[in-house]
Amino acid sequence: MKRTATAIWNGSGKEGKGTLSTQSTVLSNTQYSYLSRFEQGVGTNPEELMAAAHAGCFTMKLAFVLGAAGFTPDSLETSCIISLEEGVINRSALSVKAKVPGISAEKFQECAADAKANCPVSKAYQMEITLEATLV
Repeated sequence: MKRTATAIWNGSGKEGKGTLSTQSTVLSNTQYSYLSRFEQGVGTNPEELMAAAHAGCFTMKLAFVLGAAGFTPDSLETSCIISLEEGVINRSALSVKAKVPGISAEKFQECAADAKANCPVSKAYQMEITLEATLV
């Protein structure tokens, strides 16, 4: 399986702007710029997209891990913060809140740790990855 995306940029790094498009068209000429990346401009940015990718991948993997352990979640809600410091993306912080009938806190933590270690995005990211997992 291969997925594609395209970035187009016009102008200088600070004054220019660009668009991002994906094969699925979920992003279609979506604006990004210096302002949307480093300040509060309209549009997306690479770190936001990395956070979405990690949150989505981890959450789906957790659903599979829980299913393999005999549990079906009522809900899984994951947020992810990607940190960009001094020009380096150096940390991904996952935080999941889960409603999983019948699971013990210990088993849930085990499943969450498995998903963190084994989701494809976690494996691709060469940075510190933290996880806060809470049953609600």
